[in-house]
Amino acid sequence: MKKLFLLAVLFLSTLCQSQKYELGNVTIEELKEKVCPSDTSAVAAVLFNVGKTYFSYAAHEGFVLKTEVIAKIKIYKKEGYDYANQSISYYSYGGDVEKVFISKAITYNLVNEKVEKTKLNSEGEFDEKVNKFYSRKKITMPKVKEGSVIEYKFEITSPFYSTFPEWQFQKQIPVNYTEYATYIPEYFTYNVKFKGFLTPVVEKEVQRKSFDINSKERNIRATVTSTEFSTETKEYKETKLKYTLSNVTALKEESFVNNIENYTATIEHELAAIQYPGEMYNSYATTWESVTKTIYENENFGGELNKGSYFEEDLNALNIGTVSDNETIAKVFDFVKLRMNWNEYNSVYCDVGVRSAYKNKTGNTAEINLILVAMLRKAGVNANPVLVSTRANGISLFPSRTAYNCVIAGVESNGKIILLDATNKYAQPNILPIKDLNWFGRLIKKDGTSIDVDLMPKSNSKDVVSIMASINEKGEVTGKIRDQYFDYNAFLFRQNNNIISKDSYIEKLEKKHQGLEIGEYNVQNSNDLSLPIIENYDFTSTNSVEIIGDKMYISPFLFFAITENPFKQEKREYPVDFVFPDQDKFSISLTIPEGYVVETLPQPKAVAMPENIGGFKYIISNTGSQIQLLYTQDTNQAIIGSEYYEALKNFYKEIVNKQTEKIVLKKA
Repeated sequence: MKKLFLLAVLFLSTLCQSQKYELGNVTIEELKEKVCPSDTSAVAAVLFNVGKTYFSYAAHEGFVLKTEVIAKIKIYKKEGYDYANQSISYYSYGGDVEKVFISKAITYNLVNEKVEKTKLNSEGEFDEKVNKFYSRKKITMPKVKEGSVIEYKFEITSPFYSTFPEWQFQKQIPVNYTEYATYIPEYFTYNVKFKGFLTPVVEKEVQRKSFDINSKERNIRATVTSTEFSTETKEYKETKLKYTLSNVTALKEESFVNNIENYTATIEHELAAIQYPGEMYNSYATTWESVTKTIYENENFGGELNKGSYFEEDLNALNIGTVSDNETIAKVFDFVKLRMNWNEYNSVYCDVGVRSAYKNKTGNTAEINLILVAMLRKAGVNANPVLVSTRANGISLFPSRTAYNCVIAGVESNGKIILLDATNKYAQPNILPIKDLNWFGRLIKKDGTSIDVDLMPKSNSKDVVSIMASINEKGEVTGKIRDQYFDYNAFLFRQNNNIISKDSYIEKLEKKHQGLEIGEYNVQNSNDLSLPIIENYDFTSTNSVEIIGDKMYISPFLFFAITENPFKQEKREYPVDFVFPDQDKFSISLTIPEGYVVETLPQPKAVAMPENIGGFKYIISNTGSQIQLLYTQDTNQAIIGSEYYEALKNFYKEIVNKQTEKIVLKKA
């Protein structure tokens, strides 16, 4: 019996290893499958995703990088139709561009118990310009419906081999099998970096390869008079590394995640060195110092930073004189914010240059914030550029030439660094746009040296709510609310609401809270960034009190109560990202209706998380017809590690329980 079992295991193992992942082999069984066997909730699944990156030698061009990908995807539900649409980004600026070719794109359906094939036509394939430097090749597969299987192949040819295309082993849907192989000639050395929580199986193979080179190529820079050329065959070793994963579960949707790609199982390659036969060894290995030095010495960065005459007249008009550094910073910062308009392109390098950007009042992140740094320096302030990887770009965990994609400004004053970003009209000193809040940046000093800079906010941004309200015998609650937003809460309020009308905002607020009707409303300090946002409004709520018999049940938080725990998973792999530390503070005064008394009042309570991560205090009292509630909730860290997830989950459970706890009133 044991022998039979071992033979069966050996057979299955051999079958799995020998299985070929090729296009064009869609079966009736695959088309009939109604649900994903590994995840019945999946809207689609990747049956296989196989890619390879290799070098191809072309006469007079040398090595070019090629990447080929084939994929097969099963669509189970209408919500999965988007997985039939694919998008491939590529560099498309200047003379050296990348090329993308899509082939074998077919939708398979089951029609009358037969497999029907529909090929992608020209109307379903198009190019989209993303920005000045990048484009996107997109395909929309035809005749996609529940049960369809789609297949496609694409190829990318690139003259650049400083990095390989990033390969993601995980998707938002299950992946039955994923494979990525690299074929690297001995002349090239790459640093390989993994992200995520999964470890692929790695297979290595070294093989002999060759390419032909003729004498004209060898003497391409020399004066050649002979019309006869010889051909020489060059042999070299090529290392194949194959990375595979099977039965990869879908990425979990978790609340408060910075950028899910930071935690997605991914492999990246960056060039570390090149050495051709008989030539010098060229090292491209990077440290954070060498990364910043390379950027600083680029003429589109350091060269632009040293230009200054274009703004001197405007700087003199600010009448800075002998004011303090803080006043100088404020004046220059406000001037640049008011004058310049961000074109929504992040870069560490200038595009049109600071002079042209200043003249046209529009620029990318590098141009606007290098202008800011240069003006502050001219005004006598110790300002320097700070390199940042935006939240969308991912966390810069390893030194890399592509780690940073944005520039802000940093001012060293009294042993501290004040951070500034003039691309956002509502930003303030140390109140950066949310896109910049991504762990650490790198400040570059005038001599080219650099230091790490913590980008994350240190103090809690407050939201202070005061409510004075009365309950009538019908259970309606009427009163006044005063809501004050500080720091990042004020920044977000302005960014989200200054662009919409008062009526639209009130409508949005009433929709958010069922049964709420807002009367007189006003907001203060919408454009005075030095002061908190203050909302004042009258309200009536018809959905805050439940009447059963001669009793009333009411949560003192009214429609502000947190009624659902945002943390539902049993376990969590990713850190929890609240973006910035926060404090919510409520002062609530309720007048109960005449003829009623308090039967039950919630008990005061205080809950604290470990390591002072957060906590809340709930104090409630009753005097005659008045109920008073004081509540303070603090989240003292912007990012909370997954090791504290259980404590955080329980903390929010306590919050929900307390905020939904009812006061019970009864008729006297």
